[in-house]
Amino acid sequence: MDNFMKEAIDCSRDNIYNNHGGPFGACVVKDGKIIGKGSNMVLINNDPTAHAEVVAIRDACKNIGSHDLTGCTLYTSCYPCPMCLSAIIWSNIKDVYYANTSEDAEKIGFRDKMIYDYLKSNMDENLLSFKQIDRDEAIKVFEEFREKDNRIIY
Repeated sequence: MDNFMKEAIDCSRDNIYNNHGGPFGACVVKDGKIIGKGSNMVLINNDPTAHAEVVAIRDACKNIGSHDLTGCTLYTSCYPCPMCLSAIIWSNIKDVYYANTSEDAEKIGFRDKMIYDYLKSNMDENLLSFKQIDRDEAIKVFEEFREKDNRIIY
């Protein structure tokens, strides 16, 4: 078994017994070393965004002092949900190794498929309703940002 995947799976197994969240684990690797790891912390942190991949990305970013994980690889015990996929993309990780599938997660009660189906259905309004309001005010902040000399874009 790959050592990095073993670490991700060990993190997922720990959650079966500590009840911090679902049975998911992940680690971020750079230059052959783990720079961040995490398990699902949704229940212990009362935070629905504290999925293993996000926790591992946050840990790695903190440990290297950067929001940019270019050149890193993510190992995760399960195919990432859409939220985690977005975090992976935003952090500039290009290589992801996963063990279990999203179908495997569905079989134990996790609802990623509902989100994938929602995204495929062009924003089915039965699940979530989007209504744009107050853009005239909010766009001013974007315009101020565009004019700012020392703006940071990530």
